[in-house]
Amino acid sequence: MSRPVPRRESPWGLPEGAPEPQAHRCNDRAEDVVQACFEGNPFKTVPGPFKLFWRCMRSKPGEEPTEPFYYLQLDPPKREEVKLE
Repeated sequence: MSRPVPRRESPWGLPEGAPEPQAHRCNDRAEDVVQACFEGNPFKTVPGPFKLFWRCMRSKPGEEPTEPFYYLQLDPPKREEVKLE
């Protein structure tokens, strides 16, 4: 899932040919954990999202967990089917 990453303005501007920043593939899982911290008792709300975040970080690119987010109102990530020829 690729969402735009906010950029800060700099008095020096952007360097020529600078690549656009891209969010980490597990960024939405990390945001779900942060949101869980504010949804009541963190001892009860954080473990589920954190387990999915940890699985995402330990997974290989393209093998991230596809379970829905606990607190973010986002569609769960989908796996791209690899076609073998």
